[in-house]
Amino acid sequence: MEPVARCWWEDELAGCTFNDARLRQRLRRLVARMDRSLGASLPFACQDWANTKAAYRFFANQRVSEAQILSGHFAATRERVRASDGPVLVLQDTTEFTFQRESREAVGITRRVNSGRDKAGQIRMHTLCGLLMHGSLAVTTDGLPLGLAAVKFWSREKFKGTNTLKRKINPTRVPIEHKESFRWLENLRHTTSLFGAPDRCVHVGDRESDIYELFCLAHDLGTHFIVRTCVDRLAGDGRHTIADEMSEVAVQGLHRVEVRDRAGRIGTAAVELRYRRITVLPPIGKQKRYPPLSLTVLHAREPGVPKDRPAIDWRLITDLPVDDPDQAVEKLDWYARRWKIEVFHHILKTGCRAEDARLRTAERLVKLIAVFCILAWRVFWTTMIGRSAPRADPHLAITDREIALLDRLVPDRALSERTLSAYVVKVARLGGYLARSRDPPPGNLVMWRGFARLADITLGSTLT
Repeated sequence: MEPVARCWWEDELAGCTFNDARLRQRLRRLVARMDRSLGASLPFACQDWANTKAAYRFFANQRVSEAQILSGHFAATRERVRASDGPVLVLQDTTEFTFQRESREAVGITRRVNSGRDKAGQIRMHTLCGLLMHGSLAVTTDGLPLGLAAVKFWSREKFKGTNTLKRKINPTRVPIEHKESFRWLENLRHTTSLFGAPDRCVHVGDRESDIYELFCLAHDLGTHFIVRTCVDRLAGDGRHTIADEMSEVAVQGLHRVEVRDRAGRIGTAAVELRYRRITVLPPIGKQKRYPPLSLTVLHAREPGVPKDRPAIDWRLITDLPVDDPDQAVEKLDWYARRWKIEVFHHILKTGCRAEDARLRTAERLVKLIAVFCILAWRVFWTTMIGRSAPRADPHLAITDREIALLDRLVPDRALSERTLSAYVVKVARLGGYLARSRDPPPGNLVMWRGFARLADITLGSTLT
């Protein structure tokens, strides 16, 4: 029986909800082959026509859905959340996959962009062919990705006519169920149900998630949120706004943060902290449907205007209490973890090369991207686990055979402990990481390159 670390996908896919065991087995074979060839095409990963044709049939099978493909991963994420301690940050964000297709109808459209001006000086508009994905990534407060908790795919055609409707009536009176922004509520509800521990979850979103319905849903479900606000809502008795009330708050603390300028140089900036518990009112058109909420508004602002970068100006709104500067800094740090889901999307597009896929229809592409989500999480997790638990046993992510090969391929310059972080560095060195004394920890790019090389070397060693 193979070690668990080598066949990590066995546990990751054990909870898949396929009715046909053959489909579950086919998914395992696909993940195993694609894991060894991250970023390669399906024919390259499958290596022969029989397996390639089986992969195409799997993605074209009407009995297979992206929900079934990800169901096992969702279950594994739930177990990792249960095994962790403390709050769990659920990072929500949307990304766009763009494809080059002659027939846009088979895939869908995302948006129209300005392509410049023609010879006559007229502005040209170009319609992008592709899909949108809204995901919820669960991470610890230290930034370790525990896995995806919810994913939704769609194209803009589903909401065709919504903008026209907004021009006829007040946008605040359009039901949230008829808007694209409803995805934020759907993912919050699905994640809360999946984990079964709403009080531990803190849902983190950017300014697009500044939705009053989301605040109310979180309150009803007993879960928490931190959102970067962009709407100056009515507050108190309805005669003033949040900005009016926050303008009365004095500076309650200073916090120094590390920043980079446009040239990439690292420096520090001092930000002023202001926070207050405020009664926030729903939009006027929805005050009969939703109640007022008591929320904390946290404003972190850098005084002055730096010469070589934009000034820091974060306005956050949360249901969590902030009673002192330490709690304010904690909430800022939690919101800063939102960047982790951007890194996850980068792995999907750059590492897995999801936008290079040649499948012809949206239904097939969505299923392929669902598989890529599992592979991208594994790369991300392996990169971060070496930082979060550097002294852990290397068998947590690497097998005995791979450890032996790494010891021969990347010998230690000096006697060192056999820790997970040491072997993560060895894998990264196979991918081009130099491991100099002042280099930062290895990133995702060198990690997926290193694991791809290690997979080929491991396969070769089994044939000798």
